[in-house]
Amino acid sequence: MPLHADPANGDKAMLRAFLLLVSGFWLALGPAATALAEETAPPATARELVIGTKQAPPFAIKGADGVWTGISIDLWQRIADKLDVRYRLVEEPTVEALIDGTASGKYDAAVAALTITGPRAEILDFSQPFYRTGLGIAVPFSDGSRWTVILRSMLSLGFLQAVGALIGLALLVGFLIWVFERRRNEHFGGARGIGASIWWSAEAMTQASTGVHTPITLAGRSLAILWMAVSIIAIAVFTAGVTSALTTSALQGLISNPNDLASVRVGAISDSSTVDYLNTQRLKYTGFPSAEDGLKALKAGEIDAFVYDKPLLAWIVLQRYSSSIQMLDLVFDPQNYGIGLPLGSPLRKNIDVALLDNVHSDWWKQTLFSYLGER
Repeated sequence: MPLHADPANGDKAMLRAFLLLVSGFWLALGPAATALAEETAPPATARELVIGTKQAPPFAIKGADGVWTGISIDLWQRIADKLDVRYRLVEEPTVEALIDGTASGKYDAAVAALTITGPRAEILDFSQPFYRTGLGIAVPFSDGSRWTVILRSMLSLGFLQAVGALIGLALLVGFLIWVFERRRNEHFGGARGIGASIWWSAEAMTQASTGVHTPITLAGRSLAILWMAVSIIAIAVFTAGVTSALTTSALQGLISNPNDLASVRVGAISDSSTVDYLNTQRLKYTGFPSAEDGLKALKAGEIDAFVYDKPLLAWIVLQRYSSSIQMLDLVFDPQNYGIGLPLGSPLRKNIDVALLDNVHSDWWKQTLFSYLGER
């Protein structure tokens, strides 16, 4: 009986051969397609980057000709040169707009005086810090009248404690004089003698005349001599302390440290990182749209102190208000400035490397000195 090939087996063989051919084709085409896709979508460094910024002298300064300079801008220019990237700067009116634009991917980076905070780090990546600073306080030169300063010093806890201690000593010595003298000295005898004894003690303490009524017993006179010697020292120490306190208060004014902000009228920029600190400390404040507006209110006497990032505040005071406003010599609530980036930005590592190379160079020291006078 003759043998015949099964048609079904032939079809299966042809289908298997076709599938092998298609698989081989895709295997060969895969690397080429991947390479083609990579060439079609250039890396971030091969295109023009869009960099968001905001005026914040001396870190970001826009000149009358539209040219940007400043500590942060100069640093970014050095980073861009090292990475060999092209970029253009786009200005935003507020820090919030700058942060939102970077978080949404509108900007490849945010370069200004951007403080690194926890809430911001939730929606942005940050570069390594390039400047460490903190908050500062600006006050008027005429920070309170002289009488206000004196009254405030005299009502302070330290002053009242010192006065209370002197009065307590005078009362104690007066009582002891009465104990020693009440049986042998008519002037200090009886219940009324207590008042006379205390009065004598106060006169002796202040080196005033004690008149003809003096202690006559050995114990009373011994105590009187001791009290006169001690009171001379006590009054001298008290006088020196009061003089020093009044002099210091007159020089420092109503505010000498951040704790004094609770007792004065404070101003700050609304929706800035400064108000986060003030809210945390439960300090009342008046919000202003800009540091310029706040300093104008400070100069006009509408507030007693203005709180803001110290380098930014010091720059404005130096440039425009050096004759009417002064910066206190203190820094609190430490802060770091960094470059903001969208989450997961491929630029972050390269920017960090270039940034660290620059901030540890002599160029960085010269830049800080030219803008801030820092050595």
